[in-house]
Amino acid sequence: MTLRDKDMAWFLAQLKPNCIQIAGRNLKRQGIDTFIPMRDETEQRKGKFVTTTRPLFPGYIFVALDVSEGLWRKVNSTYGITRLVSFGAAPATVPLDLVTELIQRCDDEGKLLPPEHFKPGDQVMLTKGPFTATVAEIERVAPDQRVWVLMEIMGGKTRVGVEADSLQRVN
Repeated sequence: MTLRDKDMAWFLAQLKPNCIQIAGRNLKRQGIDTFIPMRDETEQRKGKFVTTTRPLFPGYIFVALDVSEGLWRKVNSTYGITRLVSFGAAPATVPLDLVTELIQRCDDEGKLLPPEHFKPGDQVMLTKGPFTATVAEIERVAPDQRVWVLMEIMGGKTRVGVEADSLQRVN
């Protein structure tokens, strides 16, 4: 996903409730590029852990428009879109660096990729929290920067979720 020419800019559109697919499809039909960063979320339901893919920014979609053509009114009238986020009379652009970095951190479907510097089996030391200086083994890395580690606690292995920035690789 890249902008085609220098007159293109990214905007943020607010979605109507439960219309993420409808809005994306309708904008695509109009030839408008969109981007919806997604991430996996794990939650407990009925005693089981269930992982679902959800938008990183629920209720919003990034839209690329040609600023010189003034197509933003077309987006506001698209089925599934409430309005473009505006400050004043005209919609506000989203910084290109922000959107570019988000796109680079996602795969082809827009799903956030896990941090690349840790992988399952790596030995790490916790640098923050109650288990500071404890050595653990990485079990799984989630796209939302959460890392699941196995720690030796009271003679058994315990699975703990920590943020990636609170870990340091042990050689």
